[in-house]
Formats: sequence, structure tokens, C-alpha cells
Amino acid sequence: MNKFRATSGGWEKKQEVVVGTGELVRLKFRESSTSGADDATGPFLDMIELVETTALWNAVVLETDGVEIVNGTISPIADDASFCLEYKGWSGRRKGKYITFEQSPVWKNWKGTSLHPTVLRDAPIALSFGPNNHWMFGRYTPTWNNFEPESTSLPGHDVELLTTPYSNVFDAPGGLKPSLGGYHAWQTTDLKNWVHHGPVTNTRSRWATSAEQVDGKLYLYYDFPNDQDPHLFIDDNLFDGEPGVDMGIAFQDPSDGSDSGVIRDLDGIFHLIYEDWSPINAGAHSWDSPLAGHAVSSDGIGNFQIMDPAVDVRTTPTGQFADYSHPHWHRDDPANYPSKPGTNKAYATYEIHDPAQDAYGDWAAISVGGQYYLFGDYHKAGTANDINIGWFTSSSLDEQFTFCGEMGSGHPDPDIMFADGQFYLVTQIGDYVSPGPWVGGVEVRVGSYYGTVHGWDWTAWQEIEETYDYIEGFSKQIAKTPARIDISELHKGQKFAVLARMKSTGEVRPIISNVKIEYV
Repeated sequence: MNKFRATSGGWEKKQEVVVGTGELVRLKFRESSTSGADDATGPFLDMIELVETTALWNAVVLETDGVEIVNGTISPIADDASFCLEYKGWSGRRKGKYITFEQSPVWKNWKGTSLHPTVLRDAPIALSFGPNNHWMFGRYTPTWNNFEPESTSLPGHDVELLTTPYSNVFDAPGGLKPSLGGYHAWQTTDLKNWVHHGPVTNTRSRWATSAEQVDGKLYLYYDFPNDQDPHLFIDDNLFDGEPGVDMGIAFQDPSDGSDSGVIRDLDGIFHLIYEDWSPINAGAHSWDSPLAGHAVSSDGIGNFQIMDPAVDVRTTPTGQFADYSHPHWHRDDPANYPSKPGTNKAYATYEIHDPAQDAYGDWAAISVGGQYYLFGDYHKAGTANDINIGWFTSSSLDEQFTFCGEMGSGHPDPDIMFADGQFYLVTQIGDYVSPGPWVGGVEVRVGSYYGTVHGWDWTAWQEIEETYDYIEGFSKQIAKTPARIDISELHKGQKFAVLARMKSTGEVRPIISNVKIEYV
């Protein structure tokens, strides 16, 4: 049964056909007057409004009742769903190369897990130096008495170790050195057993916030005083139980807040994402803010230049100002943070905004195939202590990030790392694991239509997925191999059809944002 109707872009035809293994589907496509060049890349599904109104689009959607099309995406609303695209609009026959699927970058397929060592305290910092070489940093106060350690060894660790009361935590020689009141280092080669290597900062630098690595050297950032200017340690030996070189202040932040996250881009430029408390009483919002600053440096040691904000969800400024105190500024650095007359505390000034604002902070950054993510605290507007994990995404560090979602409960102070094929989001209230932004359960087959005599040539059904891997020399830049099917073995076609089946499991479902065909 064929039906035709006039549209602003030409004629549209709807038909029901039986394709592939016998699925009954409804096919909808646009006849386009524009023919694609032989070397052109085929159109791709982006915003359904464009498909409906632009004659240049000749990619078309086939959907069942189990598919939802909204905001430029296709996703299942039933346990099993399917859709189809058809690519056509050129004269002659064309040879296909790849069909590539992309999903929405919202990244919601996280599950609870337990990763960081039991003895680690305060906000964890996570950093992978490559396969089977993963580190976490946090405060450490041994609490056991009357325990007699025993000598032992672990695969992947070439030093003598001592047991602790915890079956998966061990002390290396560096871990036996006295604590200096700051952060300590733990290493794992299997994401199960942790080896304690001792202090990496001291009391003055105890407010560590985030870390990166350059040529195997740890760049560990800390605030001094707490919630103020980022400072830096560089450590080229994490096994000796001694802090590295204290480089002092890295970025003289004109705002209050810091709790910065750091990431190097693929050009090696350092990016600090920091809290800017100028629009909010941070003390009443878990020491977080609706505004995240962004500063860049070529070496991460200094000369940071302020860029446009990375996150900005401020409400309306009122032109009125107020202040609030911080418990650490004057106590720890009285020379630079004098007390307010009549008090023993330093105060910060902020502009009052209306209505109440969401607040975010304690930033952690990662890039997956060039898509950037910021994870942090999320304190909801108008609440006293409703706080959990929130995260944002952007295709560029030079553009503002958009909100993706939230999860968990409690004050997280998160960090994130990629380790041996999985992503780990670690917090001071619990950890999470994800295979990556791609949500599984998508199967695809592709057909090439040669003509009425030879008909359709089809691939087999294949489950597709993105895969992720390390990029040498980087900890927070993760490579992505796209979810695609090689269609070069199909014969040349007058048109191509793409069939997709999807499964929906609970709240996590694949959300297809882009399907692209490439030609030889």
C-alpha cells in the first residue's frame, strides 16, 4: 500500500513493506530533487524537524509503535523496538563503506560499585597512568591496634609488601613512612588490591583537589587555603613515600571557591575548571556555585589565562550584595585573608540572585572521543542539604557545558578515571562504574538495493557498540572507536536501507542521535 502527499519539500511517500527477516515495518521517506555527488557523505539523522521540512534531507525514518522521536533523537519506549532509515536521491549506483551510529552523550548507564581502598579518607582523587597502573589519592589515618603485619607479595608489584587488617590493602616501604597530614597514594594493578605508597602532600597542602600526569609525572593540585587559589605539586616518584616538588601557586584565582578539576587537551594545554562563588552564598550551598570558571595554561605550572565560564546556570542578579565567612581562610593564611573587624574569620562578598540557584562544584573532568564531561557536586536550589552527583557535557572546552543528569545521595566530591576498559566515578560516599557513554542493546543490519532484477543485498544482524581505549601520554583523554558496520562487501546500490532493533531496560535506554552513511 503506497500513499503520496504534497509537502513543502516535494513529494512524500509512505509504504508498508516486508524486509530482511520478515519484520513488518512502516517506511517513510522524502523524494529529494537533490542528487548526492559520488564522493559525498550521506545525510544523517539529526533533528527530526529538519527531516520534516528540508528537501535536502533524504535520510528517512521508519518507526514502530515502540519508538519515540523527540528532540532530534530516536529511542525505544517499549522493551523491544525498531526503526529504519533509507538513503537515496542519486542517479546510478553507489558503493557503501560504513554506517555509523551515535548516541546522545547524556551517559546515564552508571552502576554502584566499590573501588577505592577502605582506608582512604576525604575526597578521592583518581588517576590512571595506563593499563594495569592505576592510582588513588586521599587522606590516611591508620586506626588499627594490636595487628601484626606479615610479609607478602602481589603480582605486578616488585617490592616486598606487608599485610594490613584489610585483605585487599597492603603497605609498600613508602607506606611505612610517617604521615605528613596530607594526601597519600595507593596503587592497583588489578582494580581489587591496593598498595599504599605513603604521603604525596603535607599538612599545608592537605586540601588536594585533582590531578593530571605529564610524561609519567604526577601533577597534583591543591587549594591553599581551602577553597582558594590552586597550587601544585609535581612528583616524579610515587613509590618513595615523599611528596614531590611544591611549585607553589599555579593560578591566582580572582574569585573565591577553587575546588578545581584539571584536564589536558590533546595539544597538552592544561584546563582548570574551578568554582566561582561570586554569585552565591557558597557556605549555605555545600560550598558550591552555579558558576564554574575556566582557565588555561600551556604547562599547568603557571600563567593561567581566564576563559569564558564552563558552566553558568545563574539566575537573575539583583544588584544587592552580602557576605559570608569561611572557617579556614583567616586561620590558615591570615596575611592574605585578614579577618573582618570584630570577628576572627575572613569573609567573601557575593551578589544576591533571584530565584534560588542550583549549585555545583568539586569538579572532575574527562574526555571520551572528544566529548568532554564535568562531574561534580549538585546542591539543589532552595534546599538545605539535598546534594548528590550532577554532570555536564560539551563537545568543546571552549563552549559552555550542558546538564546531563544526577544520581546518588550525599556530598560526593567526585573524580573519574578510565581503567582497563571501564570508567570509574569515585566519591567519598560510594563509587560507580560504567562501560562508557554508549548504551548497549542496539542491533543493526544494512541492505543495498541494486535494482528490480537483483533486488536487495543484506548484511547479517550485528550488535554494534562503541569501544574505548587509552591514548598514550594522557590520563583523561580517552579514545573512542565508533559504533559502525562495514558495508563495503555489499554490492553497489541505487539506495540503502538501515534497520535497527533496540532494547529498553528500565531507565537506561539507547538514545540514537545520529546515523551516518559513508560511501567509497
